[in-house]
Amino acid sequence: MTTREEHHLDQVRGWMDAEAIGTGPLTEVELLTGGTQNILIRFRRNSSTYVLRRPPVHKRPNSDDTMRREAVVLRALAGTDVPHPRLIRACPDETVIGAAFYLMESIEGFNVREGLAAHVAADADAQRAMGLSMVDAFAKLGRIDHRAVGLGEFGRPDGWLERQVPRWLSHLTSFADLEGYTGAALPDVLRVADWLSVHQPSTWSPGVIHGDVHFGNVLVSNSSPRLTAIVDWELATIGDPLLDLGHLLIMWPRQDYPALWNGPDIPGLPRAAEIIQRYEETSGRRVPSATWYCVLACFRLGIILEGTYARSLAGFATIETGLQLHSSALALMTIAGRLIDGSLDVHDL
Repeated sequence: MTTREEHHLDQVRGWMDAEAIGTGPLTEVELLTGGTQNILIRFRRNSSTYVLRRPPVHKRPNSDDTMRREAVVLRALAGTDVPHPRLIRACPDETVIGAAFYLMESIEGFNVREGLAAHVAADADAQRAMGLSMVDAFAKLGRIDHRAVGLGEFGRPDGWLERQVPRWLSHLTSFADLEGYTGAALPDVLRVADWLSVHQPSTWSPGVIHGDVHFGNVLVSNSSPRLTAIVDWELATIGDPLLDLGHLLIMWPRQDYPALWNGPDIPGLPRAAEIIQRYEETSGRRVPSATWYCVLACFRLGIILEGTYARSLAGFATIETGLQLHSSALALMTIAGRLIDGSLDVHDL
């Protein structure tokens, strides 16, 4: 089945006509790679280029709500200094193509996971600048007053930190409902959960979090070592932005955990101590326990990735993707265990 038929692009064109978004046929249709969950399709209409984002063909129970929530976040970010793709229009109505979707602008830039542009590849100073631009982008997100940008009702900050461990353990348990998944195979998951509960920070300040921070979810300029956009806002919510810092640290490109980073070697990137200092300076937030947030990031993301593995066993995702993400989940739980027992220091990430 073609991309046009499978993703109902003729219906998208009709919807665009009704919304007065350009005229004429949709041309140069291209299915974009990089994601493992939702679908990105780039196309042209007259002189403009658009990117359509929609759920997978085999939708998850929350897929349509996820699309609606992403659109809300992108709309709220308009006018802020957080680099993001501009929202063009959202379609919350599932009847148009069988799913909620939205259109956003096409962003210039390259995905670091897929390889470095020439102006960064051979320049250690450019690599360091790129890394600091990455830190700054998420620190700026953590600096936003979520109420001031219209996200006061977007999440439930009260008790958010306390809910994390039971929420994700419950999520892990739910995978047993998927055919073919016989039970959790994640090492130390209960030990990690207990440690997080015992060592939970006593104070925190709510804000906007992206929830899936790594170099695969950003674009870097083709002409300078700066981020042009943070993408994939599927897990965004109102919570503790220091979780994004935890994700940043554990997913930083390193060669010792190939299941988490199979991209190019980038020796000029700043290391953990400088990342934490830069985040504090740019966000205005203190980081009392980087280790705790790194362990939470490993725990949470490991369970999320294990969910795709469980879905792949049930036939709702490719088994290749499932096995790849299962390997990543195992690596994350291993890192969490090492951070807990002290065999790995957060500053060595």
